[in-house]
Amino acid sequence: MTSHSTSAAAGGYAYEAAVPLHGPAPTHSTSGRVDPQHAGIGQPGYPTEHVPADGYSPTNHNPTNHNPTGHTQTGHTQDRHVSPASMAELHEIARRIAGNVERVVVGKPEVVRIALVTLLSEGHLLLEDVPGVGKTLLAKALARSIDCTVSRVQFTPDLLPSDVTGVSIYNRRTGEFEFRAGPVFANIVVGDEINRASPKTQSALLECMEEHQVTVDTETYQLHPPFMVIATQNPIEMDGTYALPEAQRDRFTARISIGYPDPQAELAMVDEHSGHEPLAELRPVSDAEHVRGLMYAVRQVHVSPEVRRYAVDLVAATRQLAEVRLGASPRATLHLIRAARAQAALAGREYVVPDDIQQIAQPVLAHRLVLAPEAHAARRTPADVIRALLQRVPVPHGNRDGARDNGSQGPAPATPRPGPR
Repeated sequence: MTSHSTSAAAGGYAYEAAVPLHGPAPTHSTSGRVDPQHAGIGQPGYPTEHVPADGYSPTNHNPTNHNPTGHTQTGHTQDRHVSPASMAELHEIARRIAGNVERVVVGKPEVVRIALVTLLSEGHLLLEDVPGVGKTLLAKALARSIDCTVSRVQFTPDLLPSDVTGVSIYNRRTGEFEFRAGPVFANIVVGDEINRASPKTQSALLECMEEHQVTVDTETYQLHPPFMVIATQNPIEMDGTYALPEAQRDRFTARISIGYPDPQAELAMVDEHSGHEPLAELRPVSDAEHVRGLMYAVRQVHVSPEVRRYAVDLVAATRQLAEVRLGASPRATLHLIRAARAQAALAGREYVVPDDIQQIAQPVLAHRLVLAPEAHAARRTPADVIRALLQRVPVPHGNRDGARDNGSQGPAPATPRPGPR
């Protein structure tokens, strides 16, 4: 994997462009505007070579075309139905990616698993923890394990929204405005210390994360799938940080904390990092095309009506508690079900069971809750609230393995039962 990294004084970011293992060379736009997939080539702050890892050759940009590259924006690849072969492929590629990341992030398999779940569910990941525990390392390791375009944004108090999304610049020679794409035009965007930027700059990612597009000066530019934002942040108690707006937090599929390693894992980390840099030695074990196929396979994982109802009831319960000032949104329900599909697929199943919902509920829901002052006074945390709800909300049962029997369209009808004690 060949990459280029260049720091931009004004933008405060570095850009790493991966050269694909295969695929045609990029086609440059000859129109007045630069195609955002290849914008900034040869410009300060951008690499001199920027090849899309998915092998697409964009067409010329048409200002009236809201999809300048001509690709569908659903992220769908060719029709791939879930079968034992495709699920086996998903499991094998996920195992390779996880093993690659764990070479760098030692002793944190659960953290790596949730990061993979977020990737395969087409979501975005927020890493929140104290400095020095490996947040940026995890983000970089996951990005480098996939042969795709990767960019890095160092969020600082003076960073502007246009430094993230891009800006239109007037070209005196042509008499037209040219769009210079920002670092958000990549498959994986690593946002380091996102809560050190102002809320205005943080909000520049809202449209990108939800709609996979960027609007600048009334022009809309599509982002190519796979598209994932991996953001790191320090706890809000740290100096020089701004709280993420509720709308921004709600767009992250999951939030995880890495935590300090145990002594044995920390010793293994010291041994692994002695004399060489594991991150620099990482090589891609998959590419963007494979990841798109895996995402499509995850979408086909079956979710029974009973399990869907369980997810809805769990999210709705967060809005009915006196200790919660702002509960989880309907978007959270969608993210929870998508993440549960990915969780089931990683387990080698073509169907979701309630345990999948329970295992992923805390990282998907906790960061969206805003607690009432009384809860803060009682030293309650959003994670405490989610754990309590998992004990209270009735869990469907019946054919708990969710398998399709005798040609039926889903698991046997379920009846509610009390949650685990």
